[in-house]
Amino acid sequence: MDKTTQLREEKIGKLLLKFFIPAVIGNLVNALYNIVDRVYIGRGVGDLALAGLSITFPIMIVIAGFGMLMGIGGSVLESLNLGKKDKENADKVLGNTFVLIIISSIVVSILCFIIKNPLLKAFGASANTIQYADEYLSIILLGTIVQNLGFGLNNSIRSEGNANIAMITMIIGAALNIILDPIFIFVFHMGVKGAAIATVISQTANAVWVISHFRSKKSVLKLKKENLKLDLKIVKGIVAIGMAPFAIQVAGSAVNILLNKQLIVYSGDSAIGAMGVINSISMLIIMSIISVTQAAQPIIGYNYGAKLYSRVKKTLKLAVSGAVFIGIVSDVIIQLFPENIISIFNKEPNLIAIGSHGIKIFLCMLPIIGYQIIGSNYFQAIGKAKISMLLAMLRQVLVLIPLLLILPKHLGITGVWIAAPISDTIAFFITAFMFKKEVKKLDVYELDNAPCMGA
Repeated sequence: MDKTTQLREEKIGKLLLKFFIPAVIGNLVNALYNIVDRVYIGRGVGDLALAGLSITFPIMIVIAGFGMLMGIGGSVLESLNLGKKDKENADKVLGNTFVLIIISSIVVSILCFIIKNPLLKAFGASANTIQYADEYLSIILLGTIVQNLGFGLNNSIRSEGNANIAMITMIIGAALNIILDPIFIFVFHMGVKGAAIATVISQTANAVWVISHFRSKKSVLKLKKENLKLDLKIVKGIVAIGMAPFAIQVAGSAVNILLNKQLIVYSGDSAIGAMGVINSISMLIIMSIISVTQAAQPIIGYNYGAKLYSRVKKTLKLAVSGAVFIGIVSDVIIQLFPENIISIFNKEPNLIAIGSHGIKIFLCMLPIIGYQIIGSNYFQAIGKAKISMLLAMLRQVLVLIPLLLILPKHLGITGVWIAAPISDTIAFFITAFMFKKEVKKLDVYELDNAPCMGA
C-alpha cells in the first residue's frame, strides 16, 4: 500500500499509531536540543548561565516560528493537494516553502544581530546574565537557515506519509547534540559557546538529511528546480495557514519576555533559571501532545480533501483521547515529584525551591491543554487558518498576558504561577464550544456527499 493510499484506506487507529510513534520519538528527541543544553550548562557552568540561556529562549522561539510558519503552512497545503490527487501542485508548494524558509531565515537573523544587545536587555538580561545570553545567541543566529530548513521541511516529510523518515531527522540532530555538548563544554571548556556550536552543527546535519530526502527516490514530494520560483497564490496560502502556529510561537515569545520581567521584579535571577527549567519540562509534554496533532494532521487533511468525513471524525476522537491521556499522566508525575524533576538541571537549593513550587501550579491544567491544542490544530488541518490562530492566541496572549500583568501585583510570584492555569481553563471552554460546533458540520458534509439511492 503506497503512502497516500494508506491515508485513505487503512484503519484509523492503526494509522494514527503508525504516525504517532515516530512523531513522538522525533519530537521528544528534538526537545532534547534545548533540554540537553540546559542540563549540561546548569551543571557544568552554573545557575547564572542557565538563567542566561533562559533569556535567549523567547528570541529562539521567534526564530523557529518562521520555520514553523512556512513549514506547517506548506505541509497542510501539500496534504490537501495530495488528497485531491494533485501531486504537481503539491510539489510546487514544497519548492515555494523551501525558498520562503531561506528568505525569512536570512532576514530574521540579520535583524536579530543588529538589535541583539538591546533585545537581550529588554527581555530581562541582568548584568550577571547578559554575557552568557550574548555568547549563546550570537552563535545560534548563524545557524538560523539550517535550523529552519531542517525543522520546517520535516513537516513536509510527515505530510507525504513518511513518518519514520521524519523521526530519523529528529534523532540525527539530537543524537549529535547529545554527543557534542559535553565535548565542547567539558573537554574544550567552551561553556555556553560550546553548547551553541554543538547545536548549530546538529541542525546542519538535520538540514542536509531533509534536503537529501526530497532529492531521493524515497520521497513522494520532489524538490525540483523549476518549483523554486515563488507563486503568489501559493505563498499567500502557505502564510495564511502557517500564521496560526507562527502566532503561537510569537505569543510564546511575548509571554516568556513578560514572565522574565515579572520574575526579575518579584524574585530574581534564580526564578528566571527555574522558569527555564519549567519551560523545558513543558516543552517535553507539549511536544508529546503536538505529536498527536502531527500524526492526525495528514490523515485529517487528506481525508477532508477527499471528502471522507467519517475518517476525519474517527481521527479526531482518537486524537483528543490521546492528547488528554498524555496531559493526565504528565500532571500526575509533576505533582508527585517536582523537586526531583527540577534538580536534574541544577542543584542550587534556592532554584529547586522556587522551581518545584512553580511547576506544580504553572502546569496543573495539562489535561485540558491537550484538548485545546487538538481543537485549535483541527481548524489548521482543514485550512481554516483564522479560527485556528484565534484559538491558539487565547491561551498564549489574549488571556494569559493580561493575567500576568495583573495578578503578580496582588499575589507576588504566586500570581505569575497561577496565571497559566487560569488562562488554560478559559481557553479550554471557548475552544470546546467552537470545536464541537465545527465537528458537527462533518455530519452534514457526510450526508451531502453520500451516494444517492435509487427510488
